[in-house]
Amino acid sequence: MIDNQECIQLINTAIIKRKEKKIDTTYEDRLSKVCQSNALKALSIAISELAKEENISNDQAAIQIVDAVKELDQVWTDYVLMEGINNIKRMLKGETSSENTAH
Repeated sequence: MIDNQECIQLINTAIIKRKEKKIDTTYEDRLSKVCQSNALKALSIAISELAKEENISNDQAAIQIVDAVKELDQVWTDYVLMEGINNIKRMLKGETSSENTAH
C-alpha cells in the first residue's frame, strides 16, 4: 500500500495529465476566429458605447464588460455547483432514510 503523501502526488499528477490532454493548442487559429467573429464586433461597439455613456476610456469600458461577463459566469458556476451539492445531499439523505427504514 502506498503512503498518503505518495497517493496525493499520484492523484495530482493524474489530474494535471488529464487537463493537459484537454488543452486545445491551436491558439493562433482559435484567436483568429474569435477576433473575426461578429460577436467581437458587437463587443467593440458595446465598449465604445459604454465608454461614451460613462465618460471613461475604452480600456476601462472593456474591463467593466469583461468583469461583468466573468461575474455572470461565476454566479452560474456557483449556482450549478450548489444545485449539484444539494442534489447529492438529498440523495444521501434518501439513502440514509431508506437504510434506516429497512432495519
